[in-house]
Amino acid sequence: MRSIIIEGDKKEFAQDVSCGDALKSALSGKKFKSVLAARCGETGPLLDLTTLIPETCQTLIPVTADSPEGLELLRHSAAHVLAAAVRRLFPGVKVTIGPAIDNGFYYDFDYTRAFTPDDFPAIEAEMQKIIDENLPFTRHEVLKGSAIKHFAEQQETYKVELIDGLTEGAISLYNVGDFTDLCRGPHIPGTGHIKAFKLLSVAGAYWRGDEKRPMLSRIYATAFASESDLKKYLHMLEEAKKRDHRRLGKELDLFDFHEYDAPGMVFWHPKGMMLRMILEDFLKKEHLKRGYQYVQGPQILRKESWVKSGHYDNYRENMYFTEIEGDVHAVKPMNCVGHMMIYNSSLHSYRDLPVRLAELGVVHRHEMSGALHGLLRVRQFTQDDAHIICAPEQLEDEILDVIKLIRDLFGLFDFDYTLSVSTRPEKSIGTDEAWELATNALIKALERIGVPLVINEGDGAFYGPKIDCQVTDSLGRKWQCSTVQVDFTLPERFELAYIGQDGEKHRPVMVHRAILGSLERFIGILIEHTAGKFPVWLAPVQAKLLNVTDAQEEFSRKAVSYLQERGIRVEADLRNEKLGYKVRQAQMEKIPYILVVGDKEVEAGSVNVRLNNGDTVGMKSLDEFVEMIRAAAQEPFKRGGMSYSFS
Repeated sequence: MRSIIIEGDKKEFAQDVSCGDALKSALSGKKFKSVLAARCGETGPLLDLTTLIPETCQTLIPVTADSPEGLELLRHSAAHVLAAAVRRLFPGVKVTIGPAIDNGFYYDFDYTRAFTPDDFPAIEAEMQKIIDENLPFTRHEVLKGSAIKHFAEQQETYKVELIDGLTEGAISLYNVGDFTDLCRGPHIPGTGHIKAFKLLSVAGAYWRGDEKRPMLSRIYATAFASESDLKKYLHMLEEAKKRDHRRLGKELDLFDFHEYDAPGMVFWHPKGMMLRMILEDFLKKEHLKRGYQYVQGPQILRKESWVKSGHYDNYRENMYFTEIEGDVHAVKPMNCVGHMMIYNSSLHSYRDLPVRLAELGVVHRHEMSGALHGLLRVRQFTQDDAHIICAPEQLEDEILDVIKLIRDLFGLFDFDYTLSVSTRPEKSIGTDEAWELATNALIKALERIGVPLVINEGDGAFYGPKIDCQVTDSLGRKWQCSTVQVDFTLPERFELAYIGQDGEKHRPVMVHRAILGSLERFIGILIEHTAGKFPVWLAPVQAKLLNVTDAQEEFSRKAVSYLQERGIRVEADLRNEKLGYKVRQAQMEKIPYILVVGDKEVEAGSVNVRLNNGDTVGMKSLDEFVEMIRAAAQEPFKRGGMSYSFS
């Protein structure tokens, strides 16, 4: 007999008891029905319910679909059901891989033609048949040679290739009905646990991401623990389509792309450029208030500089190169090298530290054409970058100040956010001691402000660990934005130094940080977060003035000039169109204020103020409207205890 703790109670079981049998005897029937798998202890592996409890396991934790790991397991199993259904419907199809991903799963197929959404009804119906049959997921292990033989007989060449790359020994396979798949597992007990699913889209994907390999059909889908959860998600997707920044960018005349001439690079139109200018002006003023100095480095540097920094060895597949008079140069993917050269242009004392160098630097990174996605993934972008060069004893305070800046800026835009620490990746530079010092500094800074510690193992930058900031938008989607990276290695490589109180040279530490990250990406996120209805302070056009008839044209032009002279971003629509039509047009352009001018307004020297949502404020003098719009622009800053001059 052995003792196992389940939900705080110690239970006695036979030595060879399975996870499922143990949980079934310890839980109520209703609760056990929702159990998909088990975990040994808080950090142990997930196990199928049919697996015997390992000898080292002392605590068994039930995993249900309402937990993040349970939902991921459900989706992974649904991917197998998708593959099984496609195999039933399309003889000769070859299956490849089908993982769970954020918010769903996908499976890649090789078939004589590309799949389309027209195929979805038949596939979903077949998947539902498999679910209704409540077929069990059964695991068995075979030797590598047997696994290759099995899939070769099935003409599943992609599975054979995958197995060829595995080490000798036992290979785990899972059966669901007559479909067998290569998989580490675990899986849900049976297909009947999949309560709600939906096929979403289809896309092309190269096998193993190699454009020289076959193009596959990737079917994206999702699954949830309940029909109501699925409906909520599908509603969110519909709302996301309405908010798609690519569509709104075109409708609001903010930006465009010309993929033939400059793939992955943005063409900013006047209104989009105004939005950028306002944002950049705000960022510069906010950084200057916090002790940053603005600098600018060149767009290209000799290859040797990037070899010295480690970028050439660790990042060159993402870089662009050019040759000048026989010397290889690289277009900068980051600003840090230039900032270190600026720091080294003069000798620094401990009294000068910290030195905070900021740059709205344009950088270029090579992205595969298939990965490009509007403003969210581009090849040329502007980063709100800064590098803080400080003494080691100043490091924690500097990290805290950066976190405060993150808090203030994302609070201004009404984003919730979470922070996590990413540790040393496999591909990295620097000593173990330096990495430990840097990681501990990040952890201690978060502990000082009481942020729950979340560790992303192996997800740091190649030169140092980092704090990552994920923001949550109005639809509940998470986006990676800010990063705070601690680096002991590059200061060593570039021989950064300062003169200490003892008169000797000392090595500083460097903090790489970006708050909004890529301005392009952030603007794309903000468009979708706000559905294009920017706050008054950031709106490219804050007000649109509409005349009722041509009789008010002269006054309207003078009113627009008066408002513009006082810093109000206003346009006029003086077309000979019906007022209702012009009002609807201004509303569709998501302009915050609509100013109507008729004969009464001309006589009073005023404008009739309406809000974008259709509410009417009423008649205001031009000076009253100026004060109204200035107050509205300042409101979000006051909420966060900030201030900003719009002059």
